[in-house]
Amino acid sequence: MKICRIGERALRAPDIVAVAREGAQVKIARKLVAKLRIARRAVETAVARGERVYGLTTALGAAVDTSLDIGDLADFQRRTLRARMVGVGSSLPKDVTRALLIARLAGLARGASGVSPAILQAIADVLNAEITPIVPSIGSVGAADLAPLAHAFAVLIGEGEAEFKGRVLPGLEALAAAKLSPVVLGPKDAIALINANAASVGPGALVIADAEITLKAMIGALALSLEAFRGNTSPIDQRAVTLRPTPGLREVARQLRALLAGSDLEKPQGARRLQDPLSFRSGAAVLAALADALERARAAIELELQGAGDSPAVMGPNGSILSTAGFDVTHLSLAFETLGLALAQAAGASFWRIVKLMNAQLTGLPRFLTPRGASRTGFGTLQKTAASLEAEIRRLAQPAMLFAGPVADGIEDVASMAPRVVGKTAEAVEHMSRLAAVELMVAAQALDLRAPKRIAPRIAALKAKIRSVIPKLDEDRPTGRDVEALAILIKSGTFREFDDRSATS
Repeated sequence: MKICRIGERALRAPDIVAVAREGAQVKIARKLVAKLRIARRAVETAVARGERVYGLTTALGAAVDTSLDIGDLADFQRRTLRARMVGVGSSLPKDVTRALLIARLAGLARGASGVSPAILQAIADVLNAEITPIVPSIGSVGAADLAPLAHAFAVLIGEGEAEFKGRVLPGLEALAAAKLSPVVLGPKDAIALINANAASVGPGALVIADAEITLKAMIGALALSLEAFRGNTSPIDQRAVTLRPTPGLREVARQLRALLAGSDLEKPQGARRLQDPLSFRSGAAVLAALADALERARAAIELELQGAGDSPAVMGPNGSILSTAGFDVTHLSLAFETLGLALAQAAGASFWRIVKLMNAQLTGLPRFLTPRGASRTGFGTLQKTAASLEAEIRRLAQPAMLFAGPVADGIEDVASMAPRVVGKTAEAVEHMSRLAAVELMVAAQALDLRAPKRIAPRIAALKAKIRSVIPKLDEDRPTGRDVEALAILIKSGTFREFDDRSATS
């Protein structure tokens, strides 16, 4: 059983995936408890001294000018959660909700929140028991994900709703069914739980994992398309790449060369044309830009996982408490907007390769790749599916962070829109896996029809993997189900096995 230990090291994106999707158990390191107690004493001291601290001895948002009575601090925690349970729309999927829980746990482990140590164990218990809070997907503008986190953490105090063993139950019943008890929130605990961007950071880590898998499939699809099209491989020649090694290009070109090693394309005059259409010729550069954007998004996520976005935050052993802007994740939104644009560019190149592989004048193969002649449709109508997927990916690439209406009496007048940015990027990656499936399927058919005497061994293995789930197209048949079957294979990570990092350049 995998174990994710909180407090021993900073978490990374794969740790989020392990807990959210792979059932890794969460353990709180003993040394972390002592660290948390030190920060907690700073909170308790501030209360005892009557210091004016945002969210501790004052109300929140525009009501910061309102002081709290000492006797009201406990009930204020419950009201803080309840008043921010304003989410609407469909509920987040189970893995996304688990991702936000573990992401917030990572932030609390930094020790800057001053949260009660028992809170961390309560979150770990909920994760380990596979209690999944019901969290509506709409309600945060990214200036801290207040609404989704309020819904998520209300379950800790026995409120809200949660799914447990296939049933949606009131929070208190879900805890009882798992033999857990609700926690009692102390001063500042509520704001410590919700004043963070875990509903962007945790799901963002899942998007990174999915995008990485899809990128491997896209590289495989480009290589298969080059083999099927008899494409010119000079743009991925190591000498050509060295002339202008744009970010990510060395590695993408290396992977393509490794996939195509042993192909007739390596021979003089092996290519069909001196210069191919740009969707083939620039394919490596486009995917390299996607790989670079993916690395930037990963860096943004892991920066957040390693930091503390709390406001107010306990600043080290001296116990001073400062208001911060740590909840601002403009850098993360920008990184994911860029990733969305890179996906759109890659989608456009993939679509045009699909279309050109079906063009008899360009390939010398039967129109629409049907072996039975013009009375058959072949893959002709599948172009419409590819066009629809590409259009959706481009629509989702439109920026979501350009406007956020001011709220809280105008105090909160700037926001990153991070949850929506991450969410739409997740949708784009999902569509991209299907578009990659279409290109793989079409390229495999073209290669079957071309029937070269020699193809690259790894391309042959790649085509065999495709044929393990979908047969060659002979007579017209429904192909939508084929696309879905191959997309499922892609999302399982199968195409990672074709990334041979031991291959030489």
